Amino acid sequence: MPRGKYTNHKGRNRKFTSPEELEEQRKQEELKKKWRKEHGGDSSSEEESAEEKSGSGSEESDSEDDAPVKAKGVSGLIEVENPNRVVKKNKKLSNLDNLGEGEKPQLSRREREEIERQRAAAAYQKAHAEGKTEQARADLARLAIIRQQREEAAKRREAEKKAKEETPKKR
Repeated sequence: MPRGKYTNHKGRNRKFTSPEELEEQRKQEELKKKWRKEHGGDSSSEEESAEEKSGSGSEESDSEDDAPVKAKGVSGLIEVENPNRVVKKNKKLSNLDNLGEGEKPQLSRREREEIERQRAAAAYQKAHAEGKTEQARADLARLAIIRQQREEAAKRREAEKKAKEETPKKR
């Protein structure tokens, strides 16, 4: 016996049926089915009807795909008037291909705004590269001033070099 307050009962009373017993039960069920068929028992079990339907023909089930599905349990008896309830409809593969061509995908507000921002940024970059924006004009003016200053500085350096070269010749 395990010590402590709580004991584990899992697996204590397990009984496994032998293959012989299973075979015997199957034979008993077959005999009962035969007896019911012979005596025309209206109280046939659901298992019999399920077996007959599944074994009768898979070709019929293909043609009945469009038929409404029989409700299971109590849901067939209760009428549901929920406006938000959507009944799932099976779609054919050929129809799915045609649906995608005709409609544009609906974008959310954030997605639309993001795409609009990207377009505006691209248009601004293009105008900036062409020099049409205020900022581009200011940049170009600044660059022109810097070029002019560098040219003047280069001329001054050359003039100073020439002056240095001439001074040693004079001596």
